[in-house]
Amino acid sequence: MLAMRRIFLALLWIGFVIYAFGFAPPAQPDTLALIQQLSTGQWAAINPAVVALFNLMGVWPMIYACLVLIDGRAQSVPAWPFVALSFGVGAFALLPYLVLRTANSASVGGKDWLLKLVDARLTGIGIAIAALILLAYGLLAGDWSDFLQQWRTSRFIHVMSLDFCLLCLLPPTLLGDDMARRGLNSPAVFWAAALVPLLGPAVYLALRPPLEATTAAAVTS
Repeated sequence: MLAMRRIFLALLWIGFVIYAFGFAPPAQPDTLALIQQLSTGQWAAINPAVVALFNLMGVWPMIYACLVLIDGRAQSVPAWPFVALSFGVGAFALLPYLVLRTANSASVGGKDWLLKLVDARLTGIGIAIAALILLAYGLLAGDWSDFLQQWRTSRFIHVMSLDFCLLCLLPPTLLGDDMARRGLNSPAVFWAAALVPLLGPAVYLALRPPLEATTAAAVTS
């Protein structure tokens, strides 16, 4: 089962890389300028749907950071390099970690400042609010005919959209172990978090019980 999961995720990553650089629409000459405008908040002339998508691609790595950095404490491969890279390249960075990790629901215990941050309910609430606001802004204010045209012609918009969709599909690979560490045994919670794109994992982070601090020795020993 583990081997099949790894093979599937590896093939998914390879296929995504090949498609993004070999078959997606061509890169447009204004892509760098668009990225600079999006990064610096110069959004006035940009389709709100693109603005929302770009910013949600910053929310997704925060969602995964709250799962992966905790999960990585019980893995032989360090999680932080993949998380750090995911803020720039999304699923391109996270998929290799998911290929390399093994299913492990061991408690991670002893919280350093980073683990406290990603485990904090307040962090989850902030992520959920940001996700909801950005999603509503994009859906309600976006020009979707223009977005579709850009999706068809711009590699940046096209690949970013597919990256977003892929990130929506991957939380189940981590949710089961995260729930087990917290003593959560609820198929309803799992499937609600797994099947509701973006908001499912975000709300899960806002509502999940904290890790037990009494398991610190499991990580530090």
